[in-house]
Amino acid sequence: MRTLVVGAEALLVEVGSDAEVAALHAELLRRRDAGELGTVRDLVPAARTVLLDGVRDPAALGARITRWEVPPLAAAGGPLVTVPVRYDGPDLAEVARMWGVAPGEVPGIVGGIGFRVAFCGFAPGFGYLTGLPERLRLPRRATPRTAVPAGSLALAGEYAGVYPRSSPGGWQLIGSTDAVLWDPDREPAALFAPGVRVRFEEAGRG
Repeated sequence: MRTLVVGAEALLVEVGSDAEVAALHAELLRRRDAGELGTVRDLVPAARTVLLDGVRDPAALGARITRWEVPPLAAAGGPLVTVPVRYDGPDLAEVARMWGVAPGEVPGIVGGIGFRVAFCGFAPGFGYLTGLPERLRLPRRATPRTAVPAGSLALAGEYAGVYPRSSPGGWQLIGSTDAVLWDPDREPAALFAPGVRVRFEEAGRG
């Protein structure tokens, strides 16, 4: 673990894996709720870092954090969101081929994985979901699409994700959902937030 002071009131904590990010983020939330982090306003996880904003004395807090014993995050911890999916993506057959299975087996494989939102970015409501076993990780498409439909369930590298709106993208598209990922009139606006567990359920099979 390494800490870096960022400006006058922010601290960046670097760790070695997405699992460590999830555990650290959960521990920071717990300690903030317990009043142990003082003036910290925001906690922003990313792939290998967590940013703390609103820190009165970043150097002092960084020294404290490096001495913490951060427990691993429990697999069953965090709220669960179930997302119904139609497995109708244009890359479904190619993904099945790369996995060495029939296309009809993909829904069961994906549905059996417990995903977790590691961090958010790219577009409002887009969550980077971890949980894919290494054997199922896929390359990005050689040529990105200029427009990926909203609601597309996609895979790339170690992540899964659902496009909250139409946008360019190079991930492998295996399905689609009518779930609303981002609604500014909803509280909270984002369906996916860091720490939320996600399961994909084949539409009509629930």
